[in-house]
Amino acid sequence: MFSIASPPPVARAALRSALALATGLCLAFASYAAIPISHWTQPSGAQVYLVESPAIPMVDVQIDFDAGGRRDPRGKPGLANLMASSTAYGVKARGAEPAMDENALSDAWADLGASFGGSASADRLGFSLRSLTYPDLLEKATLLAARQLGDASFPEAPWLRDRPKLVASLKEANTRPATLAGRAFARAVYGDHPYGAESTEETLARISAADMQALHAQALRACSAKVSVVGALSRAQADALVSKLLSHLPSTGCDALPPVPEVAPLAAAHEERIAFASAQAHVLLGQPGYKRNDPDFFALTVGNHILGGGGFTARLTEEVREKRGLTYGVYSGFAPGLHAGAFTIGLQTRPDQAQQALDLVREVLAKFVAKGPTDLELQAAKDNLIGGFALRLDSNRKLLDNVANIAWNNLPLDYLETWTAQVQKLTVQDIRAAFSRKLQPEKMVTVVLGAEDAKLN
Repeated sequence: MFSIASPPPVARAALRSALALATGLCLAFASYAAIPISHWTQPSGAQVYLVESPAIPMVDVQIDFDAGGRRDPRGKPGLANLMASSTAYGVKARGAEPAMDENALSDAWADLGASFGGSASADRLGFSLRSLTYPDLLEKATLLAARQLGDASFPEAPWLRDRPKLVASLKEANTRPATLAGRAFARAVYGDHPYGAESTEETLARISAADMQALHAQALRACSAKVSVVGALSRAQADALVSKLLSHLPSTGCDALPPVPEVAPLAAAHEERIAFASAQAHVLLGQPGYKRNDPDFFALTVGNHILGGGGFTARLTEEVREKRGLTYGVYSGFAPGLHAGAFTIGLQTRPDQAQQALDLVREVLAKFVAKGPTDLELQAAKDNLIGGFALRLDSNRKLLDNVANIAWNNLPLDYLETWTAQVQKLTVQDIRAAFSRKLQPEKMVTVVLGAEDAKLN
């Protein structure tokens, strides 16, 4: 796609190392300027979002599908994530191209100095490509990615080999107090919603390579892809790249998917105390929060920064750590998605102080929801968030994540350009009203693991 010559293989490793630094330096300056995003729909139906970044010969691509964990079959949580990662097990033969096992596929990517892989979050199934844009390298990387995306073979043997490792990892995680507390919290907040589903030894045993192949055939369609591109490509070059990447996927069969139920609001408070012999008690407090497309997004983001998301400047840190010394750290956060992700306050403390810390957190939260922040707190939060905005965009990967977020959530194309203005115009009344609409302190889930008053089995 460029006329300059490709570097010899011996120079590629050094070049890749330099690119990491160069990407950050270039975008650190570019992030202060406008970031125009081009958007178009291909004949296949795929939607493309492009930011041209010509400073270095590199491109990052994110391909997303509505096939995340929220659509996993009941009883098989984690299937989407396993399917995406298992595309690395090998590809089928296509035309004159022979089949490749996982070793041959891995070697091919190493030879190109490029990378490709997949994973799934609760909402979306995604694949990422990173490559230099020298013509011979990018062409080969694009064709190889198209094969791994569309022609994955899903052999049974590697899955049967790797499944016991996942089971062992789950068993080890079950010995950690933070894991146990987090799982209990998710079950109580989400109930039967897929957001609360978790993989276990039993559910992993139900998943086969055939399940992965079936999900792949069902979920991956060019017509449903949202593709985000950041790099040294023109619109025409990016369009050609995306067409090749999706060329091995069907471009039909994109009928509307059945809706996934919303997360049910909590009808009443729920408290769970878990006995665990731990040096620290783990305390979690929260409820379903809000969806990413909620108009209160900015007010809740800034308000949470003040409440518990701003580190040492947050009110919870000031009250619970600095004034009373009840914990080394306390935080709060929202996790908005296509459905209402959890609002969570978390901390660790000495078992004999767990109740005192919990009571104080509830008091601080209730006061914040009722009265909102002070004018000084709001101005400090604005200064901090706006001053640090460039750090959200100081690498190709971060910029790609932001573009993919815009694409996935159907946000305005000028979202990044207007972000600071959206934050700057907020008032104390805006934040207080948003928190009052979204949070009900009297109806929250509380999980306390390892407190002194819990009875050990």
